[in-house]
Amino acid sequence: MKTINSFTRENHFLSNFFNAPVIYEGVQYLNNEAAFQSAKVTSLTEKKKFENLQPNHAKSLGRRVKLRSDWEKIKDQVMYDCVKDKFTRNLDLKNKLLATKDAKLIEGNTWNDKYWGVCNGVGQNKLGHILMKVREELKQGE
Repeated sequence: MKTINSFTRENHFLSNFFNAPVIYEGVQYLNNEAAFQSAKVTSLTEKKKFENLQPNHAKSLGRRVKLRSDWEKIKDQVMYDCVKDKFTRNLDLKNKLLATKDAKLIEGNTWNDKYWGVCNGVGQNKLGHILMKVREELKQGE
């Protein structure tokens, strides 16, 4: 089985840092990272601060907000919802994801993210699993 273990270069489209419109809870963001980070707050005014941010700025702002009390319980579902929207809304990206066929998708990284990805061979790879789940759901819908 083929493995894609880096969401860079030709596989950058798999990354949350890839700019593609995503709508989460009625607000359109430039990318998955901004949509995901916006979900850390509950106020619409606060969420809208993420609307037009590039991914690195969204991640930075997301580190400085007061986290909603249920964040740890909902973050996986939020990520799934954002990823699902990205690959259903953007037909070219949907086709690229489907073109990965049954490849194992691993968000390999060097920034020590062992929750969403894998660093130095260690990690839960939650983002990779979500991408593979969405890919499977898109296949079923074909």
